[in-house]
Amino acid sequence: MLPAAGPSPGQTCGAVLVAAVLLQSVCVAVTFLYFTNELKQLRDTYSKSSIACLTGEEMGNFIQNLDLIESEDRAADPCWQVKWHLGKLIKKMMARSYEENISAVNADRALTLSQTDGQQPRGPIYRIAAHLTGNSNRKNSLSPRIDSSSRRGNGQKINNWESSRKGHSFLYNVELRNGELVIPQTGFYYIYSQTYFRFRENEDEDSDLLAQIRNPKQLVQYVYKLTNYPEPILLMKSARTSCWSKKAEYGLYSIYQGGVFQLKREDRIFVSVSNGDIVDMDKEASFFGAFMIA
Repeated sequence: MLPAAGPSPGQTCGAVLVAAVLLQSVCVAVTFLYFTNELKQLRDTYSKSSIACLTGEEMGNFIQNLDLIESEDRAADPCWQVKWHLGKLIKKMMARSYEENISAVNADRALTLSQTDGQQPRGPIYRIAAHLTGNSNRKNSLSPRIDSSSRRGNGQKINNWESSRKGHSFLYNVELRNGELVIPQTGFYYIYSQTYFRFRENEDEDSDLLAQIRNPKQLVQYVYKLTNYPEPILLMKSARTSCWSKKAEYGLYSIYQGGVFQLKREDRIFVSVSNGDIVDMDKEASFFGAFMIA
């Protein structure tokens, strides 16, 4: 009998080649799976570290201690630099928001207080000023010598001032009522007034009247304010004594006075003079005014 024949060399070579291909495939598959898993772990680690850059420390504590934790080691850390710039930006935005809110609250409070006091809001647009001038064309500019009212004070009140923007006169947010300036808002005001006394001798005048006028006179100018008090309150008074010579054709005297006073809303101020018969209501010579300074 013949011995059993073994595999042929060709079969052996084919088997080895197949085994090698299978082994290579397994190695490639294992390598692919290994690197895929490593890449996934690396990606997860990087993602967590980037988020941890902002969440590793509590941002509130970091912002509060922003100026205390600065150091050379941390300055070289990119993660610390990101948090440092972010903290600076947050503090800047918070400070700006705080300032805006405080300004709005202060403005509302000032408006509420002014409305509570019954005052109008003050500002650059809200001007309070008045300048009244004499008007020689008007008759009966002065009140009667004898006034039954107990709220007129001494002298004769000047009733008719020119306030219609003719010449130099004007009114800004102030009312003129029967010769009295009505104060619209509580504050400090500068009040001023000038009265021009003029005596001109007329040959047709009664000699007794001329003699009476030539006698020494106290020329007085009064500035009063009216409040809820029953009597007017004297703010200013200025006077001088005149004595005209018989040879003088005319005599001229002017009295000016001014001062700062605190006035309340709805107070009224007016001017009174003595010897109203010789008051010259020329617009450049006799005037009265006030303006708010604070």
